Amino acid sequence: MPQQPPVFDVLGVGFGPSNLALAIAVTEYNATAEDVVTAHFLERQHHFGWHRGMLIDDATMQVSFLKDLVTMRNPNSTFTFLSYLHHKGRLVDFINHKNLFPLRVEFHDYFEWAAGRVDDLVSYGQDVVSVRPVVEEGVVTHFDVTSHAPSGEVEVRRARNLVLATGLRPHLPEGVEASGRVWHNRDFLHRVEEVAEAKRFVVVGAGQSGAEVTAFLHERFPAAEVCSVFARYGYSPADDSPFANRIFDPAAVDDYFGAPDEVKRRLMEYHSNTNYAVVDNDLIAELYRRVYREKVLGRERLRMINLSHVAGVDEHPAGVRVTVESLATGERETLDADVVVYATGYREADPTALLGELAGRCLRDEHDRLRVGRDYRLDTDDHVLAGLYLQGGTEHTHGISSSLLSNTSVRVGEILESVLDRREPRVPAARDFATTASSAH
Repeated sequence: MPQQPPVFDVLGVGFGPSNLALAIAVTEYNATAEDVVTAHFLERQHHFGWHRGMLIDDATMQVSFLKDLVTMRNPNSTFTFLSYLHHKGRLVDFINHKNLFPLRVEFHDYFEWAAGRVDDLVSYGQDVVSVRPVVEEGVVTHFDVTSHAPSGEVEVRRARNLVLATGLRPHLPEGVEASGRVWHNRDFLHRVEEVAEAKRFVVVGAGQSGAEVTAFLHERFPAAEVCSVFARYGYSPADDSPFANRIFDPAAVDDYFGAPDEVKRRLMEYHSNTNYAVVDNDLIAELYRRVYREKVLGRERLRMINLSHVAGVDEHPAGVRVTVESLATGERETLDADVVVYATGYREADPTALLGELAGRCLRDEHDRLRVGRDYRLDTDDHVLAGLYLQGGTEHTHGISSSLLSNTSVRVGEILESVLDRREPRVPAARDFATTASSAH
């Protein structure tokens, strides 16, 4: 008889900030619970990492440090960013800094510090290849998750609830393929040291990443020309005003979830400038200052090619020939570049890609989008009792913060509460914790 795989209450696929926050929530719950939640997480990378290719030294977070992995769910947690600063001996220095927005490299170090404290719950180097239903008496009660270990060994784990947090996928325009000279900004810092003698860079994109890459290249390569190409007239500032930021409040998720489709569409249109294709005001001002300074000095190597798009990219052994077309006049210009960096954003990954036959049991709305409950649980047919939860891929149901850090700590509390509420037998201590987590919203 084959050996039964280990069984977990919660099995997470992916271990970025979202499932890291869930691992912390489970750890804190188990510290006081009579009936613990067994959980484990599988991560393809060999160690924790979050957008490492864009950890530019002076880049800052666009979200307050208070929206860390735990504070909005449990401000008494020892996993807060402030606890991290205290552990590192920098708490007083940070307070004196008078800044809500830490360096991105510092926040990444905070994530790594937190991940190290729950490393007993995660297996790195695990490439999940399939999810299969376990059927008992005609209903799906568990999922068998198969992964490949670094040794090549095939491992199977069984779960009562599966939490998919497989992240976003880098987006390149149709017909563009990444290569040795054409990169998505996700890989920027991993590749930029390979081109020390570059004479011209072309950066495509008008968002925060595009502006950061442009500023970095202009400073790092003082002999090179940097051409930033975008369809807008100029970089658009991010709206981070207090009232607009309410779109990221936990209560805004309730508003969005219960709203008609037309209202959801309008909310996304109204507030897309809080997150999409926008740039911090300070960075916009700095880039403009550089452009103006170069005009004064008579050597213009930072070029803003606005109201334009890249009409063609022809890679050859010596470089990349980029054809830029004006959207206003149709006039074309050819740029011979050493590297083209596409800062063209990310797209939500299909969360059902790993589910195989289970994908057909996930219900969809009239627009063929996945139906997701308020607790981030996928709606399935009546023959699936085991739970499928999403962290990401829920913007159409839960709003603009679905893939952002703003609501991560609250979201994982709601997911854990849902798991506990559906578990039998129901343990009073579990309900007490879930209520506390919910009230911390």
